[in-house]
Amino acid sequence: MARKILMLVGDYVEDYEAMVPFQALMMVGYTVHAVCPGKKAGDKVRTAVHDFEGDQTYSEKPGHNFTLNATFEEIDPAQYDGLVIPGGRAPEYIRLNPRVLEIVRHFAENNKPIAAICHGIQVLTAAGVLKGRACTAYPAVGPDVAEAGGTYVEVPVDKAFVDGNIVTAPAWPAHPEWLAKFLSLLGTTINHNR
Repeated sequence: MARKILMLVGDYVEDYEAMVPFQALMMVGYTVHAVCPGKKAGDKVRTAVHDFEGDQTYSEKPGHNFTLNATFEEIDPAQYDGLVIPGGRAPEYIRLNPRVLEIVRHFAENNKPIAAICHGIQVLTAAGVLKGRACTAYPAVGPDVAEAGGTYVEVPVDKAFVDGNIVTAPAWPAHPEWLAKFLSLLGTTINHNR
């Protein structure tokens, strides 16, 4: 049976941080279910593209409509091997949903791999799973990590950081390293035979 990954998204999730891992994880053989509180399979969430153009913070542009392929109310976290939480603006409000927090705690308490990127770390802080842990995030989320009892680690925007079963990254430029480290936590190896 194919291994399964759960992805928690919402409207204005960061486009690359949802689309790229969704497609990349399927490419290497995972079943990936993208869900959003209050929405069902076939519904869409709007995405936003965040870019780094030399301003004091990222810029935001309209992204794509991302189609959900599973229904939030029907998922059972026990059926999944790993969790992905993209960034964007969605984390700031999906973390207000008690079931989202229960799902995150399930993965943390069962030592299942969790990959969170950028503002996705806000969901981890709200779930209370970073106490005594270290992670990275978009720098503006660093104070949230500290307030949640974690240690914020500053890394370059194209790097990722692992603490136990949690891999985090500051933003989408880290995809190659972030996804590679997540695959490693999942026990997946890529064979480069020629």
